[in-house]
Amino acid sequence: MIIETLFEKKKPVLSFEIFPPKKEAELQNIDATLETLAKLHPDFISVTFGAGGSSTNNKTVELAKKIKKDYGIEPLVHLTCLSHSREEIKAILNELQEAQLWNVLALRGDRNPDIPPKDDFHYANELVEYIKAQGDFHVSGACYPEVHTEAEDGVTDIRNLKKKVDAGAGHLVSQLFFDNDNFYDFLVKLRIAGIDVPVEAGIMPVTNRAQIKRMVNMCGAVLPEKFEKILEKYGDNKEALFDAGMAYAVSQIVELIAHGVDGIHIFTMNNPVVAGRICDGIRNLVGG
Repeated sequence: MIIETLFEKKKPVLSFEIFPPKKEAELQNIDATLETLAKLHPDFISVTFGAGGSSTNNKTVELAKKIKKDYGIEPLVHLTCLSHSREEIKAILNELQEAQLWNVLALRGDRNPDIPPKDDFHYANELVEYIKAQGDFHVSGACYPEVHTEAEDGVTDIRNLKKKVDAGAGHLVSQLFFDNDNFYDFLVKLRIAGIDVPVEAGIMPVTNRAQIKRMVNMCGAVLPEKFEKILEKYGDNKEALFDAGMAYAVSQIVELIAHGVDGIHIFTMNNPVVAGRICDGIRNLVGG
């Protein structure tokens, strides 16, 4: 299955993101999570990639193989390049090719002070171009509705995104956001810039205050006043914040779907309860 072609047949597309557990025992036990996610009938599941030098990288491919073989769901394999050489990227692509895993999410990757970057790739568009030259891979890319934290400004950020699409990215997944109006404005700017590939809205359900503060600091997302009030009122009550966070995510998704977005990509944090609760709230909106 070619993920970018899904959007020609269905709208909205529904997908989940999971990450490979760090411990081998947890990797063996991830079937419980996958079984729950499979019952929710996602169109694909993306699998995150470890930082350079991390043993998580091999687990990414192993987990992607399991998703496709055991559950019949297409995986989207994340691949980062900042801390990898061309030879290392080529070796990973060869492994994906052998496993018939053709969908790749090309990312630059976050800077890690403990792992020096290599000089072969500096930006995601360079990785996109390299992957497209290696065979029949279909490449997706990431985008930032509220501007990448390292970009000079929004115009520069969209110009860089255009380079990624022009290099061959046929589908985009957005970073998390909490204000839908920012996402709608971003889509308008993309279309004006000539970026016409499908764009999925990335949704991060809130389960605790520390988690969301950490994620917001990393990606620069804006917290709307109504969301701040939720954190203020329920932040110290774990169960109440979970319920409020789920309700907020569902309402956000309902509005996005009504607005006609191409797809919804849910960052599950490997928590099937979160994915299940949200899908219960939108079951009749996304089809099966």
